[in-house]
Amino acid sequence: MGFAGEDGDVCEAGCTDCRTACLACVSECLAEMSEGKSGFADCVRLCLDCADICAACANITARKGPMTKAISIACAEACEKCAAECEKHDDATCKACAEHCRKCAKECREAAA
Repeated sequence: MGFAGEDGDVCEAGCTDCRTACLACVSECLAEMSEGKSGFADCVRLCLDCADICAACANITARKGPMTKAISIACAEACEKCAAECEKHDDATCKACAEHCRKCAKECREAAA
């Protein structure tokens, strides 16, 4: 398992960065919704789910626990779904979130390999 070394550390750091980007995206989407704009509800839900999974993945990866590979694969899937939704929006915060999600998904998949 690749988690004993640098790949696991990269996954952990990527998850932390991605969580931060997801929470920023949630704030931006809620601001858009408060101005009466529609189409952001799915983005909010996916970003919140992704942020929670990223937090769990970072914690478990840091401990190098027995569920590390499983949570990393789940995290990669959540990040990919979140990125796909964020890419639908023209907002710069959503686009940045999508980039962080794609990067995190790649790092988690590489670490789980």
